[in-house]
Amino acid sequence: MKITAAITGVGSYVPDYVLTNQELEKMVDTTDEWITTRTGIKERRILKGENQGTSVMGTKAVQQLLAKTGTKPEEIDLLICSTTTPDLVFPATANIISAAAGITQAFSFDMQAACSGFLFALATGAQYIQTGTYKKVVVVGADKMSAIVDYTDRANCIIFGDGAGAVLLEPSTEGYGLLDQVLRTDGTGEQYLYQKAGGSRRPPSSETVANREHFIHQEGATVFKFAVTNMANVAAQVMERNHLTNDDVAWLVPHQANKRIIDATAHRMGVGPEKVMLNIQRYGNTTNATIPLCLADYESQLHQGDNLVLAAFGGGFTWGSIYLKWAYDPKPGPAIS
Repeated sequence: MKITAAITGVGSYVPDYVLTNQELEKMVDTTDEWITTRTGIKERRILKGENQGTSVMGTKAVQQLLAKTGTKPEEIDLLICSTTTPDLVFPATANIISAAAGITQAFSFDMQAACSGFLFALATGAQYIQTGTYKKVVVVGADKMSAIVDYTDRANCIIFGDGAGAVLLEPSTEGYGLLDQVLRTDGTGEQYLYQKAGGSRRPPSSETVANREHFIHQEGATVFKFAVTNMANVAAQVMERNHLTNDDVAWLVPHQANKRIIDATAHRMGVGPEKVMLNIQRYGNTTNATIPLCLADYESQLHQGDNLVLAAFGGGFTWGSIYLKWAYDPKPGPAIS
């Protein structure tokens, strides 16, 4: 019997500190109306404090996931962390999360595909389940975007926030879980959305710091145009390949980059706003965390057998869409804040 990789639980964490549009008005030349109209964002969460990296949020999301699913840390076979803002160049943030969460019988690694990273990691984790290699795989999407945001750059500082989400993948023989995927990259997009320094090409130096090269660099108009086209295209492609009509789709789970991009993707799919998961107004763009945060926020509205289409677009360029069938009905469980 065919084995598929089903999501059997979700966990999430966002920091306490809320950065509102009104607060941003005091920092840069912008307004709440301007931000809301162009992005749909009202506020975002920021991780404060010394020595607080992405792993802090990822660990809390994983701990909540394990508690909700009644899973012991030593039962986990593999943990993948998709992140653009690792704690360190090495070791991997996945290693740090595993240690903090007590996951000692697994191997762990990071995956970097910018905002599409969670989809890439989810598809990768699913392979270990589908081949029968592993029984329990955790996929974490987490980013501390505030660490690489220039808060004097009004075009970018309004967009990003911090957060983490995690899912548990387990085998299913009933047809639940990941059923299809379209994942793509186009490296010629590098120049339009990237961090100029901090890697081996331009290691940190007094010059790179003075030139503010360790922050996000984005040519917004080009990225927006590419994102609207490609995110919508792959979502529609997944629907066509699996003979799904808009009536068959219970939820579109889009990367929360910009409400106009989300609206364009839903329109291309023929899916009404009532079927679109949306929390960008509260969290902004948390990069790798947006899709698992949506799944966590909407978990109580999901039912066994629901058809979900996940879609994302990220720097590099990367983009993709996954079709999955939800594996369980709403269930109460303890939460760790």
